Amino acid sequence: MSLTYPHVGATRDGELPAGWRHVRRRVRLPDGCFAVAGAAVLTWRLHRAAGVRITADAPRAAPGVRVTSGLGVGPARLLAPCEVVWAVDDDRRAGFGYGTLPGHPARGEEAFVVERDDAGRVWFEVRAFSRPDRWLMRAAGPAARLFQHAYAHRLARTLRRLCARAPSAPPPSPR
Repeated sequence: MSLTYPHVGATRDGELPAGWRHVRRRVRLPDGCFAVAGAAVLTWRLHRAAGVRITADAPRAAPGVRVTSGLGVGPARLLAPCEVVWAVDDDRRAGFGYGTLPGHPARGEEAFVVERDDAGRVWFEVRAFSRPDRWLMRAAGPAARLFQHAYAHRLARTLRRLCARAPSAPPPSPR
């Protein structure tokens, strides 16, 4: 199976292609949570904690890893197969972008990135571009766009909660 859209990797640096629906959600996370937040994103923990059923062929996001997200229950579960097209894990950024595969209700790419800025503040951003691909998304119209924005908001809230529950770093020892 191959990706269902032409702009592979466009979510990596934030310049999204014209003519597609765009989603951008950027929120500040608690100070000092970069490692916890990055690990939650890269290991699918964020998505699972947000109530998304994730099936992945690797425990961490990396280029080429196939992922299927499932929302809903039983026969009403909507499956969305994707493939990770890029990933980053360094001292400033941790995250990945994945693109749609055949069978996904939309075509496009979505990225989930934790970033530490020059001042040490920690940010989480969801960025995506998409178009409907299956009848369900076309029929949903504006409700589908609203769902995409609500999903990004839910992920941001969930990651803030995961960071708040993580044990804080011990204070520096006195010299």
